[in-house]
Amino acid sequence: MPTHHVVPERADERIDPPKLAGDRESLDTWLELYRETVLLKVAGLDAEHLARRAVPPSSLSLLGVIRHLTEVEEYWLRAVLLDEDVPDRYCTPDRPDGDFEDGSPATAVADVAAYEQVLVTARATAAAWSDLDAPVRGLRHGEQLNLRWILVHLVEEYARHLGHMDLLREAVDGRTGY
Repeated sequence: MPTHHVVPERADERIDPPKLAGDRESLDTWLELYRETVLLKVAGLDAEHLARRAVPPSSLSLLGVIRHLTEVEEYWLRAVLLDEDVPDRYCTPDRPDGDFEDGSPATAVADVAAYEQVLVTARATAAAWSDLDAPVRGLRHGEQLNLRWILVHLVEEYARHLGHMDLLREAVDGRTGY
């Protein structure tokens, strides 16, 4: 029986960020590079592989990271940037780490599709907000911040979790690479 890959194998078409860009272009291209890297990290894996907690004693899985990044994108680029009421997709008061812990092979296809759909919205929302310096509509812990801060934080968030994904992918099937 053939294996169903949740994210099909794909050519690496990422583009390195420009070395002499301004703030906005640098932030946007680094974030986009990392978003694409997430999908490359899970390409060719089936639902069981995505949900595998491959580095004991950690309960972290590739799928858990994808679910977390889905919530991160929605929170920062809708709830904070636009001050929209965005309910947590995976986390609840009873399961505050539901994004990381509650993914399973049964949810993998829907979870990856949700990530890809959230990226469409996040890209459009960020692109429509041109000012890096002005306060955004929402607050973070009662404090104002600007889009520059949000984009820097997203780059940091992705960089940290892609390091986790490197280790998880290698433990699942031995594949390494940037």
